[in-house]
Amino acid sequence: MSKSPMTVVGAQRLREELHRLKTVERPRITNAIAEARALGDLKENAEYHAAREQQSFSEGRIAEIEGKLANAEIIDVTKVNANGRVVFGATVKLLNLNTEDEVAYRIVGEDEADIKAGLVSINSPVARGLIGKQAGDEVTIQVPNGVAEYEILSVEYV
Repeated sequence: MSKSPMTVVGAQRLREELHRLKTVERPRITNAIAEARALGDLKENAEYHAAREQQSFSEGRIAEIEGKLANAEIIDVTKVNANGRVVFGATVKLLNLNTEDEVAYRIVGEDEADIKAGLVSINSPVARGLIGKQAGDEVTIQVPNGVAEYEILSVEYV
């Protein structure tokens, strides 16, 4: 299995979620199962079945996060010498030449992407169109709703 790129911040968020699931959620669910078991007949015990379902979901999420962290290539963009080029983890300020709007995107791993927060996946058309470019370059990118033309205003590694 190939390594998936992930920022330091993204890896930290996953570690925090994993810690919470293991230290808070797992014991809470175990107690809920024990309490439901104490109520008697398990076949018709809705609380028991709900707690078991939560346990299944939680354990699945724990396994998923552990797998992602095991296969992650964690990249600290602050230590990358990209000479002003757009690389994974860079924050890119763009001017949309069609609308004159300015936007800023940070190129992150697949699991970290959140377009509303300005985080675009390395696999997105916008990120693929920007990789390797530098401030001052103009790029034309095929996006889902047509063609977007951008001028790269700045590239930061934060």
